[in-house]
Amino acid sequence: MDIKQIQDLIRFVSKSGVNEVSIEQKDFKITIKTNETTVHTAMPAPQHYTVAAPVSPAAMPAAPAVQEPAVVAASNYVTIKSPMIGTFYRSATPEKPLYVNVGDEVKDGTVVCIIEAMKLFNEIESEVSGRIVKVLVENASPVEYDQPLFLVEPV
Repeated sequence: MDIKQIQDLIRFVSKSGVNEVSIEQKDFKITIKTNETTVHTAMPAPQHYTVAAPVSPAAMPAAPAVQEPAVVAASNYVTIKSPMIGTFYRSATPEKPLYVNVGDEVKDGTVVCIIEAMKLFNEIESEVSGRIVKVLVENASPVEYDQPLFLVEPV
């Protein structure tokens, strides 16, 4: 089983809703576990109002609309996400140049980074053609499955 097949298997498991899959061949064994309960949510602070006398609902101040400007601005970008859990690297070795920088043009299939998982270095390729707008992860940082890595402005 090669890396591409493993990545495809990980995508399939994550989309299927199965929590665990184990495959065993004569000299190869792989177990893929998903954690569906991990949800990170940011909630705005609750608004508190003190009313001393009866007030009509029209007189109460409206709660402010919560809108993230970064999310709205990023809506026209495509996100390159991590296909696996591992350690994110922007170059093959510390001495070699980075695969991509902000402003670089990428094509479908261009290697954008490496993710090390269990002593295997997996090249991560862009699935979209466009320009790198933002690198979302620090070099040599751990990444989770499906974690955003890059923002790309499609062309």
